[in-house]
Amino acid sequence: MSQDKFRDLERSDMLQRPPVGQTQPGGNQPLIVTPTFVLRSDATPWQDRPHDAGSSVDRHGQEVTQPDRHADRLALEPDPNLAFEHWDEYWRKVHGPKFAYAGPETQNDSVLRYDQVHRLASGPSSGFRPPYRAMVGADGRLVADPAARVPAYRRPSWDGFAYIAYGSEEAVTATLDQEQYAKRIIADEQTVFRKVSRELAREYILIPSARHRDPFSLVKIHIRRPHLTREAFQQRWLHQHADEVMAKPETQEYVRRYAQLHPFAMTQPDEEGAKIDGISVFSFSSLNDVEDYLATEAWAAIEQAEAEIADPDASEFWTAVNYSVINRLAPEQATAR
Repeated sequence: MSQDKFRDLERSDMLQRPPVGQTQPGGNQPLIVTPTFVLRSDATPWQDRPHDAGSSVDRHGQEVTQPDRHADRLALEPDPNLAFEHWDEYWRKVHGPKFAYAGPETQNDSVLRYDQVHRLASGPSSGFRPPYRAMVGADGRLVADPAARVPAYRRPSWDGFAYIAYGSEEAVTATLDQEQYAKRIIADEQTVFRKVSRELAREYILIPSARHRDPFSLVKIHIRRPHLTREAFQQRWLHQHADEVMAKPETQEYVRRYAQLHPFAMTQPDEEGAKIDGISVFSFSSLNDVEDYLATEAWAAIEQAEAEIADPDASEFWTAVNYSVINRLAPEQATAR
């Protein structure tokens, strides 16, 4: 790459991932992941969606305690009509490079991977599943009054998650304790998010990605059945259930990557994050592949088996666009179980 081109990339997160950044082969031991689920800063009343104290700040860095009444004060975007778009753009184009940037006296080499996973409302979710059907009347004709029949929107619990991998718990602590992350990145989170979860999880890659540039992910949050301990749930999920998922021909046809994240601790107290017992991340090459996979009898069988260990009413899934911000591991390997 020319020197001029390198200068164009100065401070860019492109320096931290292929084809510009250097990589090393991944190992077969579980990485430690901080699966940080996020809610965007918006004008939803505090009682309707959880929030972190000090989040959703104004231009002076002060918390806007009643954003539903004072949306015009939010630093991220005062116009509610633009709030979702501005948040989606800011997270990827501003916050991502800030996290990846190796600033003065800052080391981020311990961050092995950082993917931003942005929930996509038009993709499949547990609230609105494929196949999608035309809205017709009893006569088989398209309805003449669609304005009176708009389906209610069922918003999932989260707007996305930051999928960040390290080699060890010590690497997580050493990275996040640095001033750049402990103060400056937290200040940015308080601007762009109203709530972030604070989990630690072990990552088990069941189907490794050929390139780790798969554009779409299906994220499923699992809440265990009350009769199971978290450890018992995770063991059955990792072995019997994962084997059943991978044995389906449809999984091999559509799924480009399959990982399980097993929460075991928190980086700080977090009631919402503590409820999560497991996270499945399935990756795909197109949204149509997600839709086709979820419409198969194989997926129905997977969910039926899963209901024996996880509460389907408390669990949820949604589709997301996946952005690779940092990646120092290539190629991936399946994790030893």
